Amino acid sequence: MDKFEKEVMVVNTKKLFDEDYFQGFLHHSEKDFHHKILNNFEWMKRGLAEKNPNYKQPIAYCIIINQELKKVFIYQRSTKAGEERLHNNFTIGIGGHIDPPDYDGNSNANENPLHKSMLREIKEEIIIPEESIKELIVLGYINDDSNDVGKVHLGVLYLIKTTAEEIHPKDSELEQGKFVHFKELERIFSENEIENWSKIAFEPLKKFFEGL
Repeated sequence: MDKFEKEVMVVNTKKLFDEDYFQGFLHHSEKDFHHKILNNFEWMKRGLAEKNPNYKQPIAYCIIINQELKKVFIYQRSTKAGEERLHNNFTIGIGGHIDPPDYDGNSNANENPLHKSMLREIKEEIIIPEESIKELIVLGYINDDSNDVGKVHLGVLYLIKTTAEEIHPKDSELEQGKFVHFKELERIFSENEIENWSKIAFEPLKKFFEGL
C-alpha cells in the first residue's frame, strides 16, 4: 500500500492546543500534551494529514543517550528516507508516525501507542541490544510551525537511556550514524545541516546533561 494511503494518528489542532499554544520546546512539567494526545486522537490517511494544518500528527521523537558516558546517537538521513523534505539532514531524533497497529485499545502508561510506535521504530532503524534500554523519559514537546513539515506534526520528545556503548544504523534511511560525546555533538551541530526538531531539542538536552 502507498504510504500516503495508510492511516496515521492525528489530533485536532484546536483540541490539542486550546489556550496552550507554543512554538519551539515546552517541558513536560509545564503541560501534559502526552495526556491530551491520548484522549483526543483519531485516524486519518497520511496523504490528507500531510496537507491539513488543522490536524497535528504526533511523532514519538526519541533521543538515545548513554548517560554515564555522556554520549548521544546522531545520524544523517539518507535520500531513501520517507520524508523527502528532511533528506541529508543530521538528526538526533528517531521516530515516525503512529499507526493503527500501535494501538490495541489500551492507553495505559505501559502499553500506549506512543511508546509502542517509538519502540517499533527503534527496532526497525538501529541495532541496539534490547536489554540495554533501561529507561524512557518524556522530556517535553516540540512544535515548529515555521515550515511545512512542522505545521502538521507535533513531537513528543523522549530520552531513552541505554547502557550500550555502540549503536549502528540498520535501516537504509539512515545514511550514517554513531554514538558521540555531547561535546562532539555540539561541533557537528555547528558544522552541518541539522533537522529543525533536533535544533530545538538541543537546548533541553544540553540542560539535561548539565544537570547530571
